[in-house]
Amino acid sequence: MAKRQTNKRAPVPCIILLSDARNDAALERALARLPRGSALVFRHYHLPLVARRQRFDRLKRIACAHGVRIIGARTPRCWRADGVYGSPREVAGCRGLRLATAHSLAEIGAAVRARADAVLLSPVFPTRSHPGGAVLGPVRFSGMARQSPIPVIALGGMTARRAARLPVHGWAAIDGLNHR
Repeated sequence: MAKRQTNKRAPVPCIILLSDARNDAALERALARLPRGSALVFRHYHLPLVARRQRFDRLKRIACAHGVRIIGARTPRCWRADGVYGSPREVAGCRGLRLATAHSLAEIGAAVRARADAVLLSPVFPTRSHPGGAVLGPVRFSGMARQSPIPVIALGGMTARRAARLPVHGWAAIDGLNHR
Protein backbone atom coordinates (compact mmCIF):
# COMPACT_ATOMS: atom_id res chain seq x y z
CA MET A 1 0.00 0.00 0.00
CA ALA A 2 1.31 3.48 -0.80
CA LYS A 3 2.34 5.64 2.08
CA ARG A 4 -0.13 8.44 2.68
CA GLN A 5 1.31 11.80 3.57
CA THR A 6 -0.77 14.69 4.86
CA ASN A 7 1.71 16.79 6.83
CA LYS A 8 2.84 19.76 4.72
CA ARG A 9 5.43 20.95 7.27
CA ALA A 10 7.52 17.83 7.63
CA PRO A 11 7.06 14.21 6.70
CA VAL A 12 5.44 11.84 9.17
CA PRO A 13 8.21 9.55 10.49
CA CYS A 14 8.19 5.92 9.40
CA ILE A 15 9.88 4.73 12.60
CA ILE A 16 8.92 5.94 16.07
CA LEU A 17 10.47 4.92 19.38
CA LEU A 18 8.32 5.42 22.48
CA SER A 19 10.06 5.96 25.81
CA ASP A 20 9.14 4.56 29.18
CA ALA A 21 10.78 3.40 32.39
CA ARG A 22 11.59 -0.02 30.88
CA ASN A 23 13.67 1.25 27.98
CA ASP A 24 15.21 4.35 29.56
CA ALA A 25 18.69 2.87 30.01
CA ALA A 26 18.91 1.97 26.31
CA LEU A 27 17.39 5.14 24.84
CA GLU A 28 20.61 6.97 24.06
CA ARG A 29 22.02 4.01 22.11
CA ALA A 30 18.68 3.45 20.39
CA LEU A 31 18.48 7.11 19.32
CA ALA A 32 21.94 6.89 17.77
CA ARG A 33 20.82 3.89 15.67
CA LEU A 34 17.52 5.31 14.43
CA PRO A 35 17.46 6.52 10.82
CA ARG A 36 17.39 10.29 10.27
CA GLY A 37 13.79 11.48 10.11
CA SER A 38 12.60 9.04 12.78
CA ALA A 39 11.01 10.23 16.01
CA LEU A 40 11.15 9.63 19.74
CA VAL A 41 7.91 9.97 21.67
CA PHE A 42 9.03 11.17 25.08
CA ARG A 43 6.69 9.89 27.79
CA HIS A 44 8.67 9.21 31.00
CA TYR A 45 5.54 9.59 33.13
CA HIS A 46 7.37 7.76 35.94
CA LEU A 47 9.67 10.72 36.67
CA PRO A 48 8.94 13.74 38.87
CA LEU A 49 8.63 16.96 36.83
CA VAL A 50 12.16 18.33 37.40
CA ALA A 51 13.84 15.00 36.61
CA ARG A 52 11.49 14.53 33.65
CA ARG A 53 12.50 17.91 32.23
CA GLN A 54 16.21 17.13 32.67
CA ARG A 55 15.79 13.79 30.90
CA PHE A 56 13.79 15.44 28.11
CA ASP A 57 16.52 18.05 27.55
CA ARG A 58 19.25 15.40 27.42
CA LEU A 59 17.35 13.19 25.00
CA LYS A 60 16.38 16.17 22.85
CA ARG A 61 20.06 17.10 22.40
CA ILE A 62 20.91 13.54 21.38
CA ALA A 63 17.88 13.25 19.10
CA CYS A 64 18.66 16.53 17.35
CA ALA A 65 22.28 15.49 16.80
CA HIS A 66 21.04 12.35 15.00
CA GLY A 67 18.26 13.95 12.96
CA VAL A 68 15.52 12.44 15.12
CA ARG A 69 12.51 14.52 16.13
CA ILE A 70 11.30 14.47 19.73
CA ILE A 71 7.55 14.40 20.27
CA GLY A 72 6.15 15.22 23.70
CA ALA A 73 3.46 13.28 25.51
CA ARG A 74 1.88 15.48 28.17
CA THR A 75 4.85 17.84 28.09
CA PRO A 76 4.49 21.58 28.62
CA ARG A 77 4.60 23.68 25.45
CA CYS A 78 7.60 25.61 26.83
CA TRP A 79 9.74 22.44 26.48
CA ARG A 80 9.59 22.98 22.72
CA ALA A 81 9.04 19.45 21.54
CA ASP A 82 8.73 18.97 17.79
CA GLY A 83 5.17 17.80 18.22
CA VAL A 84 2.65 16.16 20.49
CA TYR A 85 1.50 12.58 21.10
CA GLY A 86 -1.74 11.62 22.79
CA SER A 87 -5.45 11.08 22.41
CA PRO A 88 -7.23 13.00 19.66
CA ARG A 89 -8.41 15.46 22.32
CA GLU A 90 -4.81 16.02 23.50
CA VAL A 91 -3.42 16.70 20.01
CA ALA A 92 -6.25 18.93 18.75
CA GLY A 93 -5.08 22.49 18.21
CA CYS A 94 -1.44 21.74 19.04
CA ARG A 95 1.54 22.92 17.05
CA GLY A 96 4.11 20.72 15.40
CA LEU A 97 3.65 17.11 14.42
CA ARG A 98 0.42 15.70 15.88
CA LEU A 99 0.44 11.95 16.52
CA ALA A 100 -2.86 10.63 17.87
CA THR A 101 -3.48 7.31 19.54
CA ALA A 102 -6.30 5.06 18.35
CA HIS A 103 -7.63 1.60 19.09
CA SER A 104 -10.75 1.59 16.88
CA LEU A 105 -12.26 3.09 13.73
CA ALA A 106 -14.16 5.58 15.89
CA GLU A 107 -10.88 6.79 17.41
CA ILE A 108 -9.29 7.06 13.94
CA GLY A 109 -12.24 9.28 13.00
CA ALA A 110 -11.68 11.40 16.10
CA ALA A 111 -7.99 11.75 15.18
CA VAL A 112 -8.95 12.93 11.69
CA ARG A 113 -11.37 15.49 13.14
CA ALA A 114 -8.62 16.65 15.54
CA ARG A 115 -6.42 17.25 12.48
CA ALA A 116 -3.81 14.72 13.56
CA ASP A 117 -0.99 14.21 11.07
CA ALA A 118 -0.96 10.46 11.73
CA VAL A 119 -2.50 7.88 14.00
CA LEU A 120 -0.72 5.22 16.08
CA LEU A 121 -3.14 2.31 15.88
CA SER A 122 -2.70 -0.32 18.57
CA PRO A 123 -2.18 -2.90 19.84
CA VAL A 124 -1.53 -4.97 16.75
CA PHE A 125 0.16 -7.87 18.59
CA PRO A 126 0.58 -8.86 22.26
CA THR A 127 2.88 -6.54 24.20
CA ARG A 128 4.95 -6.56 27.36
CA SER A 129 3.23 -3.29 28.30
CA HIS A 130 -0.19 -4.95 28.55
CA PRO A 131 0.35 -8.69 29.10
CA GLY A 132 -2.76 -10.68 28.30
CA GLY A 133 -4.53 -7.63 26.89
CA ALA A 134 -6.79 -7.75 23.86
CA VAL A 135 -5.09 -7.16 20.51
CA LEU A 136 -6.38 -6.14 17.09
CA GLY A 137 -4.42 -8.82 15.24
CA PRO A 138 -3.01 -8.29 11.75
CA VAL A 139 -6.27 -8.89 9.83
CA ARG A 140 -8.45 -6.52 11.86
CA PHE A 141 -5.62 -3.98 12.06
CA SER A 142 -5.13 -4.07 8.26
CA GLY A 143 -8.83 -3.52 7.63
CA MET A 144 -8.86 -0.49 9.90
CA ALA A 145 -5.60 0.90 8.48
CA ARG A 146 -6.91 0.71 4.92
CA GLN A 147 -9.89 2.86 5.91
CA SER A 148 -7.80 5.63 7.46
CA PRO A 149 -7.47 8.85 5.44
CA ILE A 150 -4.31 9.76 7.39
CA PRO A 151 -1.05 7.81 7.75
CA VAL A 152 -1.22 4.83 10.12
CA ILE A 153 1.67 3.86 12.37
CA ALA A 154 1.45 0.31 13.73
CA LEU A 155 2.07 -0.04 17.48
CA GLY A 156 2.00 -3.00 19.82
CA GLY A 157 4.41 -5.91 19.62
CA MET A 158 5.92 -4.45 16.47
CA THR A 159 9.17 -5.33 14.73
CA ALA A 160 10.45 -4.29 11.31
CA ARG A 161 9.55 -7.71 9.92
CA ARG A 162 5.97 -7.52 11.19
CA ALA A 163 5.56 -3.95 9.93
CA ALA A 164 6.70 -4.95 6.44
CA ARG A 165 3.68 -7.26 6.17
CA LEU A 166 1.11 -4.61 7.13
CA PRO A 167 -0.48 -1.79 5.06
CA VAL A 168 1.09 1.01 7.09
CA HIS A 169 3.04 4.21 6.72
CA GLY A 170 5.39 3.07 9.48
CA TRP A 171 5.74 1.41 12.85
CA ALA A 172 6.43 2.28 16.45
CA ALA A 173 7.72 0.34 19.43
CA ILE A 174 8.90 0.55 23.00
CA ASP A 175 10.95 -2.66 23.11
CA GLY A 176 11.18 -3.56 19.41
CA LEU A 177 13.55 -0.72 18.56
CA ASN A 178 16.01 -1.09 21.41
CA HIS A 179 17.67 -4.14 19.88
CA ARG A 180 18.08 -2.96 16.28
